[in-house]
Order: sequence, then structure tokens, then C-alpha cells
Amino acid sequence: MLRREARLRREYLYRRVQEKKQHVLQEKKLRLQKALEDDQPIPTEVRREALTLHRALEFDGAGGEGVLSHQDDEYRWAGVEDPRIMITTSRDPSSRLKMFVKELKLIFPGATRMNRGRHEMGALVHACKANGVTDLLLVHEHRGTPVGLIVSHLPFGPTAYFTLCNVVMRHDIPDLGTASEALPHLIFHGFSSHLGQRVSNILRYLFPVPKDDSHRVITFANQDDYISFRHHVYRKPDHNTVELTEVGPRFEMKLYMIRLGTLEHEATADVEWRWHPYTHTARKRTFLSI
Repeated sequence: MLRREARLRREYLYRRVQEKKQHVLQEKKLRLQKALEDDQPIPTEVRREALTLHRALEFDGAGGEGVLSHQDDEYRWAGVEDPRIMITTSRDPSSRLKMFVKELKLIFPGATRMNRGRHEMGALVHACKANGVTDLLLVHEHRGTPVGLIVSHLPFGPTAYFTLCNVVMRHDIPDLGTASEALPHLIFHGFSSHLGQRVSNILRYLFPVPKDDSHRVITFANQDDYISFRHHVYRKPDHNTVELTEVGPRFEMKLYMIRLGTLEHEATADVEWRWHPYTHTARKRTFLSI
């Protein structure tokens, strides 16, 4: 089992490296083609390979719409098989964090909650892979308040790191009633950039495909790179009226890093994207939307 897992990871990393080389080569071809079409000098960084690239341009053309990338390889079974999610916490969780994890388990259909105990992260990830778990969710806290959420897709990644704020749990709202366990419809708003599409895919594939008659709705609304999570159920008293009821919990998420690997390879995995809050333009820029 360990040898097979190591071989599959080597094959995955090899495909990703080859894809990166092809991407760099394609960029050089496009720069050379643009210079030739505009009758401009050839850029200095592609002059040595200009003749080779020009010959390769003759064979380039339309018809590459179905080419797969490593991101497609990560979610190749999405929509075909229902995700299996494992939710756990940091060590020695408080009672409030345990309540929040119970509510997260109600959000994701078919999710399993596990007490962290003294399990190390490497052994935890290996156990999840051996049992067919597709995503591992890890929740962190500070003085009883949930402040961090890590979503790690198995077996090869990616791993997304979120900061949580303004958490309002179902336990804080009296007389809320029971939560629906139907498969939810998903609404994603404001994820228009390339990074936004990447984040929406990471979150979307945590949920199975719902049925048409489901009355449960989960919303991820992005505004200024803060993702607002809302959970509603609706009913239609008549043909012209829709009553929307929030069933909780609610919180805001802020993405600060995406790694191309799982949690046990955290020290060696490549960083796909990282938020740099201390640059001069950090407050003015938005990354998840155009």
C-alpha cells in the first residue's frame, strides 16, 4: 500500500512538472508569435530558441480544448462519486470548538467527525487515504473561538488555508429547530478571477450533487476577498412567494494560502498562492474577483 501510494504521488508530481514545462514553452511561443505579427524585435529571452520555436508554431493550432491539467487530475472523480469528508480539530479542543465541529458535520452530507486525541498529522492523513476519504477538514481555535479552517484534498492535494471570523453558531441562537440533512444546492457569488474559480472548485467539490427537489441552500458570497458562508432552507407557500429561513451557522472566511500537497507534506509542498498582507497595495487589491 505504501509503495503504491508513493508511486502514484511520483507519477502525479511528474505530470505536474511536465505540464509546467509545457506552459513555459507555450508562453515563449506566444511571445515570439506576437513579435512576428506586430513586426517587432524578437524578445532577448527567446532569441536563442527562435528558430526551433518558429518551426513548432507551424504545428500549433485549434483543437486543444480537451487537454487535461493537474487540477483536472485532482478532481477527476468529482460529480461521479460522492465525497467522503473527515472533520477533526487541533489537539485539546474546547467545548465550544467541539460544538462548532458538530455543526460543520451537519453542513457536509456524509461527513464523519473524529476526535483528534494524540494522533499525529502524518498517521491521520495515511489513515484517511487508506479508508477512501476524499477531503480532510481541520479546525483551529483561539481561546474557544474558531479562527482557522484547513481543507486538504486527498490523496495529492491541494490544501487551502482559511481564517475564520464573525462565527455565529447554531448553539448561540435559541429555538432554531433541527437542520435539514438534504443534499444542498450551492450558490457561489463573486468568484470571477482565476484564483476565485480555483477556490470555488475546492469548496464546491466538498458537496455531492443535489436532487432537484431539495429545499436546502448553501451560499458562498465573496466580497473584498472575504467569503461569507450562509445556510438556508426555503419553502413555497404559493407559486409567487418564497420564504427563506436561515438555519446556521454563519461565518466569514479569508483565504491566505494554497499548497500543492497534503498536510503531511506541509513542509515540502509547493505554495500555489499566498496572501501578502504587508505590501503597499495589499489593501487595495482583490484576488478572488476581477
